Amino acid sequence: MYSEEYIVARRTLLDALEALEGHRDALVLVGAQAIYLHTGAAQFAVAEFTTDGDVAIDPRHLSAEPEIASAMRKARFFLDERDGRELVGVWASIREIAGVPAKVTVDLLVPDALGGAGRRAARVPRHEKGSMLKVHGLEAALVDNSVMRIGALEETDDRSFEMKVAGPTALLISKTIKLSERVTAGALERGRPDRVKPKDALDVLRLLQAIPSARLAQGFEGLLTDEIAGPVAAEALRSLPDLFGGIGSPGSQLAAEAAAPEPPDVITASCAALCREVLDALRALGVDA
Repeated sequence: MYSEEYIVARRTLLDALEALEGHRDALVLVGAQAIYLHTGAAQFAVAEFTTDGDVAIDPRHLSAEPEIASAMRKARFFLDERDGRELVGVWASIREIAGVPAKVTVDLLVPDALGGAGRRAARVPRHEKGSMLKVHGLEAALVDNSVMRIGALEETDDRSFEMKVAGPTALLISKTIKLSERVTAGALERGRPDRVKPKDALDVLRLLQAIPSARLAQGFEGLLTDEIAGPVAAEALRSLPDLFGGIGSPGSQLAAEAAAPEPPDVITASCAALCREVLDALRALGVDA
């Protein structure tokens, strides 16, 4: 049974995919919606839950038409705002959830390695500055992906699209780097606990539980030698044990918080054990982990 938030998030994602039809070859689904396609109904009391969609864009395959910002606005999306300023690459749409109007977003993201010289806004020729956000850690999604069919989660919507979806290892890499940047870089200490989302850690545990450790390790082995994905794969591999290697590690603790009412000791122990399994599988392949 899907949450209403997740159903609306998928509907909004499909609207964005319709708007960007001419760019389908350049798009890769990432984030929670991609994770849930791989993990299915994981063994938690907490159901799959997300209120947005994340799409990585490979600018090397991006066409000039339709222009990204124009296409999104034509589909009734608008750049979201915070403190009166437009957010780069965060496209919002007003939807109704449980009878209440709400903003649901689709983030258009360009891996940092291919995003040009801008600090936050990806610089992609012939597309509006600010329409796509540069994000570090998504590089592996451009290498580790496969085509899947993405459909609506409600019977009244029969739409479905074939598109690239990031593979489990690429998703593990991006989530690990995101958590590392926000936790180990001191977001909590600097008074920005809102930037650290326990759900991100639970999404990592979903992947570790649902995907065989040997498969994740093989994914790392291939990505580590890739020119674009290699640096972020190595970075995630360094961060993974710091975040999830022990029951007291920050990622393990965050996963336990997000998994409530699951027993915290069970969740933290699962994080630590599954993290060790991945590292052991890598060592078995001859990869230094």
